[in-house]
Amino acid sequence: MSAGRARLRSLLPERAEIAAYARRPRRDLLAGLTVAIVALPLALGFGISSGLGAAAGLATAVVAGAIAAVFGGSGLQVSGPTGAMTVVLVPIMHAHGASGVLTVGVLAGLLLIALALARAGKYMALVPAPVVEGFTLGIACVIGLQQIPGALGVPASHSDKVTAVAWQAARDFLAHPNWWPPAIAGAVAALMLAGARLRPTVPFSLLAVAAATLAAELAGLDVPRIGELPAGLPAPSLAFLDVSALGSLIAPAVAVAALAALESLLSAAVADGMSVNHKHDPDRELFGQGLANLVTPLFGGVPATGAIARTAVNVRSGAQSRLAALAHAAILAVIVFTASGLVAKIPLAALAGVLLATAFRMVEAGSVKAMLRSTRGDAVVLVLTALATVALDLVQAVILGLIVAGALALRAIARDVRLDAMPLRPDLPGDHTDEEHALLAEHIVAYRLDGPLFFAAAHRFLLQLSNVADVSVVILRMSRVTAIDASGALVLGDAVTRLRRRGITVYISGIRDGHHQPLHALGVIADLDRAGHVFATTPEAIAAARDHLHRTGVLPAPNTRPVPAHGTDEP
Repeated sequence: MSAGRARLRSLLPERAEIAAYARRPRRDLLAGLTVAIVALPLALGFGISSGLGAAAGLATAVVAGAIAAVFGGSGLQVSGPTGAMTVVLVPIMHAHGASGVLTVGVLAGLLLIALALARAGKYMALVPAPVVEGFTLGIACVIGLQQIPGALGVPASHSDKVTAVAWQAARDFLAHPNWWPPAIAGAVAALMLAGARLRPTVPFSLLAVAAATLAAELAGLDVPRIGELPAGLPAPSLAFLDVSALGSLIAPAVAVAALAALESLLSAAVADGMSVNHKHDPDRELFGQGLANLVTPLFGGVPATGAIARTAVNVRSGAQSRLAALAHAAILAVIVFTASGLVAKIPLAALAGVLLATAFRMVEAGSVKAMLRSTRGDAVVLVLTALATVALDLVQAVILGLIVAGALALRAIARDVRLDAMPLRPDLPGDHTDEEHALLAEHIVAYRLDGPLFFAAAHRFLLQLSNVADVSVVILRMSRVTAIDASGALVLGDAVTRLRRRGITVYISGIRDGHHQPLHALGVIADLDRAGHVFATTPEAIAAARDHLHRTGVLPAPNTRPVPAHGTDEP
């Protein structure tokens, strides 16, 4: 019990962190203001894209942003609704409605807390880079496709397939075209992308949305707007929970928790790379995100994660402590309570433009090109993960990418396993003439095994060794075997048995200490050990092989010299 309490205590904030809030409050508050300006249109847009509405996006940015800032494992991370999470939430919304999305958020929060207590944070770093790049590219495509209805000013069709939604939106627009929404979306996206190149520190997303809203109001444009928003956060409630539907929501909750863990830890790692002497705690980050997702649905918010774009803005703006992320959440809360009327007038096409530009900026073209040129396997994993993200869903895409990447890695490792014939050298122990060494070479062959002997390489090894012919003794040198599993051990035993059935004597040398256990446990070398055919070094095995050949009469006795065929003594 005390160990459990100690573990939980290690995941809670420390006094030193709270004291750090007062070190440079001015820089943190300015950074928080900058992030809030960037986060406002994103929170609104992602809330609408998820299907729960703009108010849900704002509630998520406020509640999850504050809780994750205090309890998370990164002092620079900014959390809230993200495009990647929206991709996962859309099919849940179509299948189970708003109550299903909120319930999934609670379940995902519990799963993340369990992962934190189980110290699972370190394992998230094992996801291969091509998988990460692939699903980032896929997410960007899905987010872009999700914005087509809003950018064209038509209602989104009821489907969880983004390609079908985008296609139907294009058909609806062409049937009754209204060119103002695509013009607004295009102008906002263009201003954001151009502005990011010219002045990266200026929040062009908010400026573009404000300009589009003002222009639409002055011109009296007939374009869809966000609409009425509640003046504040709703009172916390568990009324949305449907206990009878929990069984069908477990799988979506696992998907949401996996995505929240992966994206949050990736974002925290980005913050570490952009800062000096800052390192996040992965388990505590999972705990903070879990707590945030557990509480946010009570206020009508969607599941949240660490947000890479907002975190990057926070670091670049000079954030020094968690106060910056807290300030970002507080400023958004003020907007929710005081400016909901103004927010309601924002054209949906303007938010679609923001998210289109965000999706475009998510893709690092240079990184993708480098990964595609790296190796054929990396290119396959990246493209396959990206296509699966668009065609299936994010979690299935990541699982598929991991399986393919793992299979390719095993294939590469298996190819590194070598079975090389090693010549017997005259400088090895034994006083023999050149003729005797020639006779030895005709009857003894030594093979050196290099690399891991495991299931992926075992079959090829068996085929190679089974082709040995016209020798009396085979010496297997295993000092360079880096790893051996049960499959490899059994194949080794099978190869030894086949050689012995053909009358070939087998010696083994150089077995590493850690490899004796599988070989003995499976009875692979028991007979060889009892016969004295297992040696620590190769010279010992060669000496034993020579003695064996002398004893069996294959070679002349050590003290005799072979008589040349022409009947004269050797010179």
